[in-house]
Amino acid sequence: MPRKSTRLHESRSKAEEADWYASLEGRRQTQREFERAMRNGTLVRSPGSRIPRTNPNVLRALLEQAKAKATRPVSLRLSVADIELAKDIASKRGTGYQTVLKEAIRYGLKRAG
Repeated sequence: MPRKSTRLHESRSKAEEADWYASLEGRRQTQREFERAMRNGTLVRSPGSRIPRTNPNVLRALLEQAKAKATRPVSLRLSVADIELAKDIASKRGTGYQTVLKEAIRYGLKRAG
């Protein structure tokens, strides 16, 4: 299936352009363009920018940190017993059971990797 073009039309006003970039679609497009430029080694700063040039390795590290903190909703089927155990652990810790589950998944993935 061909991807829809996400390029802005020249006829849009500055406010409409800003709204588009603030939308989920605009943020995703910006992220794709940033990652593509990083991969291709074409990431540059705007002419006249007062921001100093950043080492590409620092940018990669920042991108990885952002990915580690970003979350995405998923649906999982878990046994009722596992959910109840997570809730018991959470009540003892004073946290939410979903936090307990996320920590358990993270720990298991690190051990497996």
